[in-house]
Amino acid sequence: QVPLVESGGGLVQPGGSLRLSCSASGFPFSSYAMSWYRQPPGKERELVASIATYGGNINYADSVKGRFTISRNNTGNILYLQMDSLQPEDTAVYYCKGTRWSSPEYWGQGTQVTVSS
Repeated sequence: QVPLVESGGGLVQPGGSLRLSCSASGFPFSSYAMSWYRQPPGKERELVASIATYGGNINYADSVKGRFTISRNNTGNILYLQMDSLQPEDTAVYYCKGTRWSSPEYWGQGTQVTVSS
């Protein structure tokens, strides 16, 4: 059983929108802080957004502020990333991650987002 599975990636034109989902299973999702990372082609993985266990304490990378929205549904064990006004520089593989103090962290396998006309 894979703990985290991302979905929702794809090809979108500049200015378009996508919503990524990250489905969690096999661990207590509601007690884990969650985050989205991305890795553009040829670059290092970078933090995009993070959210605390209760849905607060939300933080965004400067490059996505005002365009991306992170949220979570603890009942359904799902993490979301709503991405609006997408630009070519948002092209990357997007990963979700779960962290909890003194526990192993979990990573998803990634989902490709390509922004191109």
